[in-house]
Amino acid sequence: MNSKNRFVLVNLLAIEFILLNFVLVVFLYFKLPQFSFNDTGFLLNMVKLGTIYNLSWLFIILYIRDNEFYFNADYRYMKNVLTSLFFFIGIVTTLALVFRIDYFVRSTFIIPIFIFSYLILISAKYLLRFLKDKGSHLFSNTLLIGSGYKGNNLTGFINAMTQYGYNVMGYLEDRNVMTPNDLDLSVSGEIDDLPDVLRDYSIDEIFVSMSDVKHEKIAEVIKVADDFGVRIKLIPENPLLMSKNYKAFTMGELAVFKLRQSPLDNFSLTILKRLFDFLFAFFILIAFAPIFLLIAILIYLDNRGPIFYTPYRKGEANRTFKCYKFRTMSVCEDPMNGTKSTEVNDPRITRVGKFLRKLDLDELPQFFNVLKGDMSVIGPRPHRIHLQNDFRSTVKNYMVRSYVKPGITGWAQVNGWRGPTVTEEQKNERVHHDLWYIENWSFWLDVKIIFMTVFGGHHKKAF
Repeated sequence: MNSKNRFVLVNLLAIEFILLNFVLVVFLYFKLPQFSFNDTGFLLNMVKLGTIYNLSWLFIILYIRDNEFYFNADYRYMKNVLTSLFFFIGIVTTLALVFRIDYFVRSTFIIPIFIFSYLILISAKYLLRFLKDKGSHLFSNTLLIGSGYKGNNLTGFINAMTQYGYNVMGYLEDRNVMTPNDLDLSVSGEIDDLPDVLRDYSIDEIFVSMSDVKHEKIAEVIKVADDFGVRIKLIPENPLLMSKNYKAFTMGELAVFKLRQSPLDNFSLTILKRLFDFLFAFFILIAFAPIFLLIAILIYLDNRGPIFYTPYRKGEANRTFKCYKFRTMSVCEDPMNGTKSTEVNDPRITRVGKFLRKLDLDELPQFFNVLKGDMSVIGPRPHRIHLQNDFRSTVKNYMVRSYVKPGITGWAQVNGWRGPTVTEEQKNERVHHDLWYIENWSFWLDVKIIFMTVFGGHHKKAF
């Protein structure tokens, strides 16, 4: 972090601490009738509480909150605020018990935390934008070298840099790939002009695109920047993948990209999803046990035979598992090698089966699969082995679905892409929605899909 970024960060943090103490004092003033600046004992107690507040918030800033929160107003904004609120309440409550702060009722020191968090929620974005608009000189003057961008792409890149608190002064290119200065930036020219640019302009940082500049040139740029005391950041070539979800990390001295990153690659989030799956499935199986029994009796009376149909499906990491379903057909295909899809007015569907399929009740036994760990409540729908082989040969990136567990319902289904997969559009849209879910997973997205599954109109496509 350069000196300008550090200066902005310190000022933003100072404003937060001023706001925190202001909220606490004002709240105590209006809440407590015994508030008095002349009461030494009361002031001492208030100072103790204020100290706990400030130390707790300092801990959150240092160890909980991501610094990106302060330089990019759109970076996991709500998550940062809610996480900070949760830890703030927990830490303050714990310290209040440890230091026996019993002269204030608990609501007295909890409510100001909610007020402070709300003010942070509504003010942080606008404060950062105000600083960018009115105090642009406070942000880092940046030079791009070998950007390799043209036209609108360069505009988009500069806008992205601005979001992170950088003022892009201009760019220097290899003389063979000169980019016109259509944006009328202060600096443009060749890489060999770097010493003159650093001498004539106040540049704080340089971003070098490694994919557009030869290694020898990069070494020269680093040497010149070091001579002028200007920081360097290297931009490695982006992976050849149409996805925003990749992550760079180091292995020894090598820079490595992790492709197709999903929030579920985070171990704690995986545990959260698995815990939710288990508890939700357990609740459904207990609560719906009488309905399970009733359905089983109706299936047996309507068409003598097995209650369940257990076709084999492909799941996470391409593993094969038995998928439990209530039997809805008089004649069932081979569970392993079946190839015949269900059709509209399929004569194999029984009277009870038609009712079950219309309301998706035939899928209820899959909550047993969730308990076993074969499936999740929400995820890409598992496909038959034959159908998966067809998708693999016709739909790009299809097997990326196998990065996560299949689900009883999913983002594709609640958006209308369920049922037949005959046309190319049906196949591509289903996979497109599944991949979007994998890359954008969140706990609240799962809750939303459950709500849409229960109350949405996608059941109309069932047959």
